[in-house]
Amino acid sequence: MNKTLYFGIRNTLCVAVLATMMGCAEHQPAIQPQTFASQEMLPQAGVEPSDAKGILQRMANYLVKIPKFTVDLSDSYDTVQASGQKLEFAAIRKVIVNRPNGLRVEHEESHGEKNVVLYDGKDITVFSPNKNIYAQVAKPGGIDEAVKYFLKDLNMRLPLAMLLVSQLPAELDSRTESLDYVEKTSIHGKPAHHLAGRTETVDYQVWIAEGAQPLPLRVVLTYKLAEGQPQFRAQFSDWNLAPQLNDAQFAFTPPEGAKKIAFLAQLPSIVPGASEVPAHPGEKQ
Repeated sequence: MNKTLYFGIRNTLCVAVLATMMGCAEHQPAIQPQTFASQEMLPQAGVEPSDAKGILQRMANYLVKIPKFTVDLSDSYDTVQASGQKLEFAAIRKVIVNRPNGLRVEHEESHGEKNVVLYDGKDITVFSPNKNIYAQVAKPGGIDEAVKYFLKDLNMRLPLAMLLVSQLPAELDSRTESLDYVEKTSIHGKPAHHLAGRTETVDYQVWIAEGAQPLPLRVVLTYKLAEGQPQFRAQFSDWNLAPQLNDAQFAFTPPEGAKKIAFLAQLPSIVPGASEVPAHPGEKQ
C-alpha cells in the first residue's frame, strides 16, 4: 500500500518528520498541573475573548510566548491510493521546545519506523535509529530560521510547523480567509472552543482549551485541493509548560557505526531534479 501519496518525506532518510506534537491516552489529562513557581514564569493569556478570531489569536500569542514546553501528539493521516481508496496511517510524536535554540521531535510511525529531528541552535540533524543513518546541516539563527530552512531549502515536510515559530499569530492572520466558531465542547474532559477556518489550500479545525492556558488540544487539516481531499489529524496531550531540560537533549552525538548522508535537496547533481519534486498538490507546509 502506498503511504507516500499524502505524507512522505523526500529525503534520503525517508523520514516522516515533525508534524509537531502528539500522542494522548484517554485517561490522561490534556494539560499537566504546574507548580506555583513555574506558573509565575509562564506568560499570561489575558482576558478570554468570545469571538473566533480573538480565541485563535489568544492561543497563538500565548503559545509563542511559552519559553519551553513538551507535548505528545497522536496523529493520523489519509493516503489516497491510485484506486481512490483512502487508507489511514498513524504516528506518535514527542515535541520538546526550548526557545530560542532548542528543538527535538521524536517520531514513530505505525509500522515502527522511528526518526528524531534535533536542533541545537547550530545544526539541524535528522537521525534514523532503525537504519543508523543521519543527515546534518549547519543552520545558526534559532528555531524560526531552522524551521524555515528545513521546509524551504531542504524540502522536508513538517506538518503543523507554524506552531513552532514566533510568526504564528501573523501566519494565522494572513493565511486564514474565513473563520467560524463551531461550538463549545470538551476534549478528554477539558472544556474547549471548536473553531473552523479556511485558507487558500487547507481547511482546518482546531480545538483550543478554555481558560488561562489556551493551548491547542486537537487539529484537523483537510487538503481540499488534493485528490480525494485527504485529512491530517493530530491530538495533543500531556502539555508540560515547565519541563526540566538540558542542552544534551538537543545535541546529536552519532552512535557507533552511524553513517552520515546528505539531505536529498543537497544532491541535485547526483540525483537530477530531486530537489525539484513539487509538494503534494494543495499542501502548504
